[in-house]
Amino acid sequence: MSSELVQIIICFLLACVPAYIWGYIFFKKQPEPRKWVALTFIMGMLAVLPIMIYKFSWQFFPKLNVFFYTDQFSQDVIGFSSIAYVPLGIVLAFMFVGVLEEYMKNVVVRISDRKHLNHIDDAIEFCIIAALGFAFIENIMYFFYIWSYQGFESLFLSFIFRSIFSTFAHIFFSGIYGYYYGVAHFATPIFQEEIREKRHWVLRWMHKVFHLRAATRIFKEEKILEGLLFAVLLHAFFNIFLEIGWTFIIVPYLFVGYSILSYLFKKKENHKEYNRLIFKK
Repeated sequence: MSSELVQIIICFLLACVPAYIWGYIFFKKQPEPRKWVALTFIMGMLAVLPIMIYKFSWQFFPKLNVFFYTDQFSQDVIGFSSIAYVPLGIVLAFMFVGVLEEYMKNVVVRISDRKHLNHIDDAIEFCIIAALGFAFIENIMYFFYIWSYQGFESLFLSFIFRSIFSTFAHIFFSGIYGYYYGVAHFATPIFQEEIREKRHWVLRWMHKVFHLRAATRIFKEEKILEGLLFAVLLHAFFNIFLEIGWTFIIVPYLFVGYSILSYLFKKKENHKEYNRLIFKK
């Protein structure tokens, strides 16, 4: 067995550790059928492939490289404090990376789990599982790269950081997106419920008489866009904190993230069986 293959196997086993631990923690919060959990995890792994192909294409089509455009703003800076500045090009690049990664993870849930969502909690859970699959492959590649170019002694710190912080960061961003995707997925019953509870009786009557489907579609698209925006911003801030060396803020940042996800799983509205309402005549 070649030494390179041994490295890959060890990196694979190392990547299994955070995937299993975080998966167990969040599976306990919202158990799902193991069949669909496994499928979503595998699909999350495959979601890395289009991004790898995109990056591979840079050597043949340089103008597809986002850094080709963001580097033009390298002289412009954004100040986060009197001693911390980040080039605008870096911020734009991080935003693009966030859009690409978060969208691909969400596509996984749309493809594999759309018919199996009964309430918003399901959407959050499946997005988290997809994120774990994505982070699993990413961790393998990072571990292998660090071992190959920085040596085995550098692998331990990378394993600790990526297992605790980077993997959970993926979970946090995708979990937020999952919440908004869940609201969007059940847009019809949720919007109707909102109309009944919060709108004037004239608007409720108009909604009933004219079946304002356009309003429901707008509501749905708004929630999808909100979820993507929040996930991308959270993703970008995490990368920026690392870029400017503010590692001290990572722990409270992700602690707040865990608290938010825990709150969303406990929120009563997220346990409603909206799927029954969709097919109710």
